[in-house]
Amino acid sequence: MKNNQQNKTQFVAIASIAAELSAVMDVAREISLAAANAKAIAFRAGEKARGFQPITDFINELVKETIALVNEINAQAVDLYQLTVKEYRMTETYNSFQQVRNLVDGALYRQSLEASHAAARQRMLETRRQFNLHVIRLLDSLGEVMHPARAARVIAANSRIEASQAGEYLQSLQAVAESVDNAAKIIHDKVQRCRSALSVIDTSD
Repeated sequence: MKNNQQNKTQFVAIASIAAELSAVMDVAREISLAAANAKAIAFRAGEKARGFQPITDFINELVKETIALVNEINAQAVDLYQLTVKEYRMTETYNSFQQVRNLVDGALYRQSLEASHAAARQRMLETRRQFNLHVIRLLDSLGEVMHPARAARVIAANSRIEASQAGEYLQSLQAVAESVDNAAKIIHDKVQRCRSALSVIDTSD
């Protein structure tokens, strides 16, 4: 059975996840701007940056994928928050029934409380089951965000190679590669924090 401290931990964890996801979205948008700048530079560089042009398209695709995943995760986090509120209320209701039941122990009319007490317990356990399923689903979705972040780091490495052949545009394109690599690291770290925040939540029955 959960206590108030465990419920508080859930609220804090979910608030933390929302903040980290907001930062991930900001970083993804920054990568999108970097890709747009790189595309413009590669266009000006012409043949010298021919190999860099398709890389910017890959970066844009990864950004779109990341933003779509984060939007989906945000929706799941909202659902999880609502379930946390619901579970807290159901637990409070059940505990109230339990207290009343204990107070009237031995009374003639105690039996009349049993049906309501059992129903309250069932609702609490069902909400708890839904919550646990949502935690598992959210962890899976967070794992999926790791894939574009890893891919972005590979693309950043390829970008450096292509940038080395871009003559006077070398520094500009290398700066793009660095920004993509740094952004991918930040996304990876923030998603890991989300997963760590979820790990402190008690998912036992």
